[in-house]
Amino acid sequence: MEYQFLKYDNSREGIGVLTISSPATLNALNSTILGELNAFVEELDQENTRVLVITGEGKAFVAGADISQMSGLYPEEGYKFGQFGAQVFKKIEDLEIPVIAAINGFALGGGCELAMACDIRIASAKAKFGQPEVNLGIIPGFSGTYRLSKLVGQGIAKELIYTGGMIGADEALRIGLVNKVVEPEALMDTVLAMAESILTSAPIAVKFAKKCINENYDLTALEAIELENKYFSKCFATADQKEGMAAFLGKRKAEFKNE
Repeated sequence: MEYQFLKYDNSREGIGVLTISSPATLNALNSTILGELNAFVEELDQENTRVLVITGEGKAFVAGADISQMSGLYPEEGYKFGQFGAQVFKKIEDLEIPVIAAINGFALGGGCELAMACDIRIASAKAKFGQPEVNLGIIPGFSGTYRLSKLVGQGIAKELIYTGGMIGADEALRIGLVNKVVEPEALMDTVLAMAESILTSAPIAVKFAKKCINENYDLTALEAIELENKYFSKCFATADQKEGMAAFLGKRKAEFKNE
């Protein structure tokens, strides 16, 4: 599929880099971009692409949803717009492969929510974060109230959402919104190095670990432990488990085959 606002680079073996490319609008999410993201996720080859990186072109990761599109919506239309954005982000979260957000600049509103749908967030020191929707008379609409409280706790999530304030990368790191902050010129090298590190791990084990962590969101402790035990046992049906343990015992580097 040809995309108007997305650029995809899969020239690195096992790693795909998806760039949202609408710098004139600071990559603001409108229905067209959300539709392209939806199509991309549904078409993504998760066998050959084992780590996905998402970033933005220009000064922003994503500066939010497209206010010019939202301003004239009626409640029913607002519901559909929010529902579609939430569904797209859930598909990103539910990809079997790890997804790393390379946050190069503004990650506000829908941009912060997109970053939170990724597994790992690495930010440029110039990045800015926030959920400023209350300043527009609305609330976060792409699952921001849910994911932000899961990541940073209800108290801090309520402060950020109620005030509509913006925070810098260092504060985002302090509260646990991002994993790491690096200088702008080191962002992509750092992200790609992490992706390369993930590629050395057993792919099926990484997939099962992601499923456990994601599905644990709303389970009781006993349910979460049972879920982990299920996926733990499934690992022993894989050739990668046999190879990984044989390599350890043989004091050699494992050669995983995603089998």
